[in-house]
Amino acid sequence: MTTVPFIELNDGVSIPQLGFGVFQVEPDETQATVEKALEVGYRHIDTARIYGNEKGVGAALAASDVARDDLFVTTKLWNSHQGYDSTLRAFDASMEKLGLDVLDLYLIHWPTPANDTFVDTWKAFEQIKADGRVRSIGVSNFRMQDLQRLFDEGLTVPSVNQIELHPALTQDTLRAFHAEHGIATEAWSPLAQGAVLQEKAVTDVAAAHGAEPGQVVLAWHLALGNIVFPKSVTPERIESNFASTGLTLSEDELQAISAINRDERVGPDPSEVS
Repeated sequence: MTTVPFIELNDGVSIPQLGFGVFQVEPDETQATVEKALEVGYRHIDTARIYGNEKGVGAALAASDVARDDLFVTTKLWNSHQGYDSTLRAFDASMEKLGLDVLDLYLIHWPTPANDTFVDTWKAFEQIKADGRVRSIGVSNFRMQDLQRLFDEGLTVPSVNQIELHPALTQDTLRAFHAEHGIATEAWSPLAQGAVLQEKAVTDVAAAHGAEPGQVVLAWHLALGNIVFPKSVTPERIESNFASTGLTLSEDELQAISAINRDERVGPDPSEVS
């Protein structure tokens, strides 16, 4: 039986280290896809307001016989909803679509530094948490200077920062900053949209273990301590990704995969998103 490890966040909440992402999953496919993920054994579901599929996630949760206490659900605030009052309204809208009374993790999707609204937005997040409507609050795509701004304002340290992270973009400096401040690292685009699966270091390790390249990269993430949530709508791939928790890589193998790094993004630079 595959066992998913948990990570304890800085607020004492435990989060499954392997989750299931629904980025670019079509709304009309979301319920069935998430139901399949729950059937396979995933208990951590990551969505966002901008994905347009919170309602499908909520329908899958409602249809599942998995106890609510065994589920971990994340959604994210979109950029155009930043600001104190608009954040509170957006949270209510997301919760209605998800059909939940309490959310497990709420994230600011992007810092949008040019707009200078994430501090007021974070204060709204603190209020939502104080009201008991979310267990943990965090951020996504924040740079070190964005995180430092929150610290300088004397605000709550985020529980997580969800960032683009994969073997071609290992984010060593930012990950070290997270560790220094007790922030868990979550990795989006963990396979670089498949771009790293043909790397020799990955295929060599896959061959040595009789595993698939995607499983190797996910096992690398887990070994580094990253929280990761691969996305797929293919039942076989959903199962294959979940099996990555049973794969243990040697230190030499981990280092070989990390050496792929070339600081190469497949997504946008957070400093340029507004």
